[in-house]
Amino acid sequence: MCLISCDHTHPQDLGEFYVLFNPWCSDDPVYLDNQAHREEYVLNEHGIVFQGLPKHIISHAWHFGQFQDDILEISLKILDSSTNFLRDPGMDCSCRNDPAYICRVLNNMIGCHKKKSILKLPPNNNSLQGANPLMWNGSVPILRQWYHNKCKPVKHGYCETLAAVMCTVMRCLGIPSRVVTGFYCPLNAVDPLIIQEVFDFTGKTLNGKEHIWRYHCWNESWMARKDISQSGGDWQYLDPTPIETSKGSVCSGPILVKSIRDGDVDTDSDGPHVFGLLNARNSAWVSQGRGKKIKIHCETQSCGQCISTKSVGSDLREDITDAYKYELGSVQEKKVLYKVCRKINSRYLNAPSSEIDKDLASQRNKSLKDIGIVMKFKMANCPLYGQDVQMNWVLKNLCNEAKDRRFNLCAQALMYNGCLLDQFWKDNIHVTLGPKEVKTILITIPYDDYGSHLCDHNIMRVVAISMPERRGEDMMVERDVLVDSLPVKIKILDHPQMKAPCSAEVIFSNPLKEDLKNCILHLEGYGLIGEPTATELGTLSASHMAQTCVEFTPYRYGRHQFMASINCDKFCNCKGYATIDMGSPPTTSGEGGA
Repeated sequence: MCLISCDHTHPQDLGEFYVLFNPWCSDDPVYLDNQAHREEYVLNEHGIVFQGLPKHIISHAWHFGQFQDDILEISLKILDSSTNFLRDPGMDCSCRNDPAYICRVLNNMIGCHKKKSILKLPPNNNSLQGANPLMWNGSVPILRQWYHNKCKPVKHGYCETLAAVMCTVMRCLGIPSRVVTGFYCPLNAVDPLIIQEVFDFTGKTLNGKEHIWRYHCWNESWMARKDISQSGGDWQYLDPTPIETSKGSVCSGPILVKSIRDGDVDTDSDGPHVFGLLNARNSAWVSQGRGKKIKIHCETQSCGQCISTKSVGSDLREDITDAYKYELGSVQEKKVLYKVCRKINSRYLNAPSSEIDKDLASQRNKSLKDIGIVMKFKMANCPLYGQDVQMNWVLKNLCNEAKDRRFNLCAQALMYNGCLLDQFWKDNIHVTLGPKEVKTILITIPYDDYGSHLCDHNIMRVVAISMPERRGEDMMVERDVLVDSLPVKIKILDHPQMKAPCSAEVIFSNPLKEDLKNCILHLEGYGLIGEPTATELGTLSASHMAQTCVEFTPYRYGRHQFMASINCDKFCNCKGYATIDMGSPPTTSGEGGA
């Protein structure tokens, strides 16, 4: 800047400034006309990420930290590391006023860039060559590690890590964003509308090319997109988790969420893939060997269930499934399905809806009711790690004659991305049902059987499948089970005050009959304790409790999360958090007037 005084010109350096997106400005493409939503999706540095299963949704705290001192600098470095910028800096910078363009660049940089992506997924689900993805509790350490390590990818992150880091960068740049979780999502389906799972007659699920992720996290960002002539702002689907294709690793988005719900899959090139991710039907088959398989009678899961995000102004879960899809079986849902079939499959282009419906129905499994028996698994307890898993197997004979069948049962460890691991428990049961009889059989899977087999997410699949005795009457029932991690409890012992020492007690119990070795307590709490800390606790004996008192001095106003996690030789997914409200900064004289 030049200052002119008395005919003299003096250059004056006022420093650097950055022009970011402004959701408070009605002329900005990211304008969001709701103050509570702006506070949640732009200003809030803390969030909640949902995981688990649709019948057992769990959550953990996440620190986005978009306003920490160096995050803007790192966010701009990410843009400057993109292929587009390195190829043509002028063109790239001229496009940075378009939020859709920024989305595409960041989507690629978070997880897809060959050399400089922010994060890498663990190869073959093995994170031994890097950090266990479940150890992360915030975006800031990840972004700083990438920045200070010459832009080398951080190892490793799961889908929720990638989505949360992207949310941090988007909020830092002024684009309203949130992390979203959907349950039962097939990311690598061959057919976008039908997913095949194959079992053997022991009940074991056979790993194939297609996997149904038990949960999947992505990002939503609010904007008006000029590339699709969108007049007003709305939520856009963004998925930084890379999918392997014949063209290499690719990410999805931005895609207008409404277009997914309404079946307008040709609005964006990724439309068919994302529609299938949330609307595909599952079909179950039994292998007969030598490449042969038969369809089995069962009730299969629908994809895209319980789509969830953090509620505005609270840590509760908000279900936003209706924003992505119409109610299953409704007239609107069927119309959308027919529309999509005609757009993605040329043989349906001029087909009547009745023909499409008949063809899709032929690909699905026949109901258990068709052979006169209804079965389901109901949880008899909500198992905590170390406890036996108990389930009620409920069978009902719908016929007027007795039913006599033999079943194989098994339990198999399961990764969150649908990859099956060890089959660690088996049983076989002979069931006799009188006419119209309902029978409940208690199934118990001991901790001693599953304890050494479950992976980080503590998920198992339990299956009961009939032995091949009667042709055409093969039947199966299955259920995924989540075993809760051991809780970490936090008690705030004082009434926290700014810049005054405060105490908290972290409590962790070992209910197992074996010692937990190499226990480490990790503490994080931006605005409360400064940098994250790690304290070695050593060995926690069987059936003992560890109580650790820690001191901290709050140094920032606002609501903060005090997070504690325990890692040991057996697991690294035990977490807890407490929310501490340090209030608003005092107003100075002249502020807050009428």
